[in-house]
Amino acid sequence: MPCYAIDGLIPVVHPSAYVHPTAVLIGDVVIGPGCYIGPCASLRGDFGRIVIQEGANVQDSCVVHGFPKSETVVEQNGHIGHGAVLHGCVVRHDALVGMNAVVMDEAEVGAFSIVAACAFVRAGQKLPAKSLIAGLPAKVMRELSEDEMRWKRQGTETYQQLTRRCQASLVEVQPLAAEEAGRPRLPDSDYGTLQALKRESGSGSTSA
Repeated sequence: MPCYAIDGLIPVVHPSAYVHPTAVLIGDVVIGPGCYIGPCASLRGDFGRIVIQEGANVQDSCVVHGFPKSETVVEQNGHIGHGAVLHGCVVRHDALVGMNAVVMDEAEVGAFSIVAACAFVRAGQKLPAKSLIAGLPAKVMRELSEDEMRWKRQGTETYQQLTRRCQASLVEVQPLAAEEAGRPRLPDSDYGTLQALKRESGSGSTSA
């Protein structure tokens, strides 16, 4: 992976984590056990510290950064959807930030909460636990149901499984010129179940 030291600070990646080869880590970045860092994610610890705790995922094209002396933290089992931007904020344990959402400086997303896709969390905004958060600017819509929190937990577990799958079998290859006969499908996963649960719970805007 592209991994760079700055001012003598070298990123730290736990051996059980998976960081895609196209992700970029710079400086004061700490990736904990079992984490997944997706393709083209940029974790730029050249001003402030970035900490991704155990079991969390930061998906494709996410940007994580912060002002000097700041800490950007994704706590245990945090779930950061495709294209999200985190800047000098804290995402508490078991929370989800949806696709293309933005969480600004000194904001805090409460434990088990879900920030909907494309939401904008203002600088300094403190959001409670177990809440559905949406809008520009973001606001608390309602308390999450047990089904919604279960959906989030299962989604994060799917990414933890993906970490292990990538470690076991993801390799760079040359593409085939044509589809082979009897092309196999990927192994079964919980994705279909997760999608059904999301529809039932009415949390379709939280895509991650």
